[in-house]
Amino acid sequence: MIKNHNLKVHNSLSGEKETFVPIHKDSIGMYVCGPTVYSNVHLGNVRTFLSFDMIYRYLVHLGYKVRYVRNITDAGHLTDDGNVDNDRFVKQSRLEKLEPMEIVQKYTVDFHKVLETFNLLPPTIEPTATGHILEQIELAQKLIELGLAYEINGSVYFDVVAYNQKGLNYGELSRRNIDDLINNTRDLDGQDEKRNPVDFALWKNASPAHIMRWGSPWGEGFPGWHLECTVMSTKYLGEFFDIHGGGMDLKFPHHECEIAQAKGANGQEPVKYWLHANMLTMNGQRMSKSTGNYILPMQLVSGENDFFEKPFHPGIVRFCFLQAHYRSVLDISNDAMLASEKGFNRLMDGIKNLDFIQNSKESTFDVQNWLKDCYAAMDDDFNTPILISHLFDAVRVINGAKAGTEKLSSDDIEVLKKSLNEFVFDVMGLKSDEASNGKNDKLDGTVQLLIKMRNQARVDKNWALSDQIRDELAAIGIQLKDGKDGTEYSLN
Repeated sequence: MIKNHNLKVHNSLSGEKETFVPIHKDSIGMYVCGPTVYSNVHLGNVRTFLSFDMIYRYLVHLGYKVRYVRNITDAGHLTDDGNVDNDRFVKQSRLEKLEPMEIVQKYTVDFHKVLETFNLLPPTIEPTATGHILEQIELAQKLIELGLAYEINGSVYFDVVAYNQKGLNYGELSRRNIDDLINNTRDLDGQDEKRNPVDFALWKNASPAHIMRWGSPWGEGFPGWHLECTVMSTKYLGEFFDIHGGGMDLKFPHHECEIAQAKGANGQEPVKYWLHANMLTMNGQRMSKSTGNYILPMQLVSGENDFFEKPFHPGIVRFCFLQAHYRSVLDISNDAMLASEKGFNRLMDGIKNLDFIQNSKESTFDVQNWLKDCYAAMDDDFNTPILISHLFDAVRVINGAKAGTEKLSSDDIEVLKKSLNEFVFDVMGLKSDEASNGKNDKLDGTVQLLIKMRNQARVDKNWALSDQIRDELAAIGIQLKDGKDGTEYSLN
């Protein structure tokens, strides 16, 4: 299947869509920055991981063998290289009165539970920062030996100016100018140790009060945030691999620092294609704990929140996320979730209706062109919104065929069954049993039989029987709705 596809991806490094050509034929190495497990994973993170789950699924669907590496950051997440008291694990440990590794375990378990709830596939390798301390120390030593890092007071910093003086370009991914970065850098604790304010920590000296600490050639300390991803990605995928993904917020400084570390140490670009997922907003505003415009993933599923009128099944949330392109900002709201629920149920009902179609010798629907359009959407930088629009084209025809206004041959029905199952369940990762309209297979089959009897009664102009079926179903809470695509029903 691979050779028949012309997949294009938007490469953040070039700023353009590029034809995807793997480094090694039929095999792909993909690294995605994982969570920092000091608190519950938030909904915006879920959207990012879900986006790359979809990308992973599609690459596997095309026939590639994918080694998917997604790390766990369980140490050293110092975002400002300043006061070590700002270490998120240390702060949360003190707040919850738990050991740091208890914090790590608690929120790693939560992370896995949430992603399983939303039907994300696990990565093929899930390394941790604490499991690769030795390799991080070795990389820091190598950068010192190459003149690209320096030690002071037990801490090691990457020398950004020395890196640029070697003809390299710190800022190439985010398109930032080093002089502007130096002029705009905030004064932080620990900045007086650095040769330049833009230098970033590879290793930090641990204060006596710092709990998470490891021995090193420079004394006891802990690794910098950026170092772990360079170490783990290159260890498991090689010095040059296909795809590096993450949220848009990681482009600078995290991914910029990863590039500098890898190029400085290995003398080449570490990644062929950089892919970034965009942010999630709620009710038109950025989600933030400080403003109160914030919700956890499981609160959206349980309904225990002040923003949404009802709980939403994980499949509904997943469908909502996929209705926006992964590189676009997605805004969720009560109305948006209700609309997604309606669309999700319509899609699932359409797939089920394939079992109730009488096939014809001729077809009024060009299934092969439709299939080409579906693949064209996904081959265009994983454009799930366009794919979904094509899926609804198929649903319209299926409903019409059930109502007798469209015709589908037996071959076309089989193509639709196979393709819809692959795109909806395998690639998009939805589940048919998560439709929230209260239907089940037995009920659905019974109502579909009554709808068929009612349709025949209308053809026979037996209006009394037609009205009786409609009214008696309504009396037990099943509402029929006649439309151009046939008759649908809902449970009141």
